[in-house]
Amino acid sequence: MELLLGIDLVALIKAVGYIGLFLIVFAESGLFVGFFLPGDSLLFTAGFLASQGYLHIVPLIILTFTGAVLGDNFGYAFGKKVGVRIFTKDDSLVFHKDHLKRAQAYYEKYGGKTIVLARFIPVVRTFAPIVAGVGNMNYKDFFLYNLIGGLAWGLGMPLLGYFLGSMVPNIDHYLIPIILLIIFGSFVPPVAHFLKEKHHRQQVRSLVGRLSKLVMGKK
Repeated sequence: MELLLGIDLVALIKAVGYIGLFLIVFAESGLFVGFFLPGDSLLFTAGFLASQGYLHIVPLIILTFTGAVLGDNFGYAFGKKVGVRIFTKDDSLVFHKDHLKRAQAYYEKYGGKTIVLARFIPVVRTFAPIVAGVGNMNYKDFFLYNLIGGLAWGLGMPLLGYFLGSMVPNIDHYLIPIILLIIFGSFVPPVAHFLKEKHHRQQVRSLVGRLSKLVMGKK
């Protein structure tokens, strides 16, 4: 019942313990290699296991919060020091100076909101702090919103699993549907925000139109 995308979350958490959870959260929050890690589902399941006595909730939330904040800070530092150097080189297929300018403009306008919301979006939360560093987002602003996001996600997800595990009988029978619902729900705010912009809606309609023609066999 605990398998999600082939990963036995309960067995993984029991195997890695507190330090392993800290390292996973740290990696997913700011290392390129961490984007594939199951952060939301892992934290929720860890909170559930704490409600069943396998872990203690206080050290768990301290470590997950600390890992989330430190991981984001590492990602920001990496983006600021290494990312900018990449973009100052000659333009290539992937790296363009225009991309750096767009990142800087974006984080000046939406940086705080992005850092907080990105916490709840798989893959995006790994790259958001790196891009914030590349975009030269003001560090004081970044750190403030990093703390807010770290509190909401690093504490919120384990506590949600802990309280549901304490209050709902036989919740272990429903772990996978709950986790899938959490993952699905994490995409709703950014998609809604994306579609608020008129030109984004036009892009989506254009894409849907082209796909429809392909399906119908039209050019």
